Amino acid sequence: MRVTKLAAMKRARQPIACVTAYDHATARLVDEAQIPVILVGDTLGEVVLGMDSTIPVTLDDIIHHTKAVVRGARRPLIVADMPFMTYQTDMAEALRNASRLLQEGGAQAVKLEGGKAVADVIGRLTECGIPVMAHIGLQPQSVHNLGGYRARGRTADEARELLSDALAVQEAGAFAVVLELIPGAVAAAITDRLSIPTIGIGAGPGCDGQIQVISDILGLGPRQPRHSKQYASLNEEIAGALARYAAEVCGGEFPSADHTLTADQQAIDAIDGAD
Repeated sequence: MRVTKLAAMKRARQPIACVTAYDHATARLVDEAQIPVILVGDTLGEVVLGMDSTIPVTLDDIIHHTKAVVRGARRPLIVADMPFMTYQTDMAEALRNASRLLQEGGAQAVKLEGGKAVADVIGRLTECGIPVMAHIGLQPQSVHNLGGYRARGRTADEARELLSDALAVQEAGAFAVVLELIPGAVAAAITDRLSIPTIGIGAGPGCDGQIQVISDILGLGPRQPRHSKQYASLNEEIAGALARYAAEVCGGEFPSADHTLTADQQAIDAIDGAD
């Protein structure tokens, strides 16, 4: 999957399915499902590492998990998140950090949060051959500055600001933009104004594509956001399987003869006859 294919999918009005993944096993399954885009998101801080937010996630964390995802998925476009303060300090630092995600992590593109404020960074990265996915609306890395995890674009001023940000990242060269926690009508109107794909999360059906956190759609974790739909209940499945395993071990049922290697009599005699 290439960024040019995503642009063609928008022109053809073909919806784009995207999902987060953080490890080899999950990435392999996403690949088999023929989902075209994987985001190695900084949500791994909450989903995988047990952190309270995405802010503590480091560049080395993202690189480590991107490597695993790349080993498991061959067909999807793999986008790696740029963590908090890895692209805001200066341009040289942003270039170094983005290049590490491609060179060391194996990603094909990076994602960064912000609109007009980071347009110059997007422009420079794309000039250097690094595809960039932008991210506006709710920006989890700026949650303290934005006053919490709240929707954006509910007022006329916020809606105009979102459109301005979307146009700015498009002009800077972003190949797509994530719209997070934005009223559906506002997200649809922005989508109509852009030539690049919009990828919604909690932004309604009017976007060109949708992205969800893998643990939310699989029912694997303690939370269930309102904007997410659960397609499986792995919490219950895994808990039940572990309980059955523990019970069989404690009851002497596992391992059975079917799960035990056999040896010839000489090997057994060698042990029995050893001093």
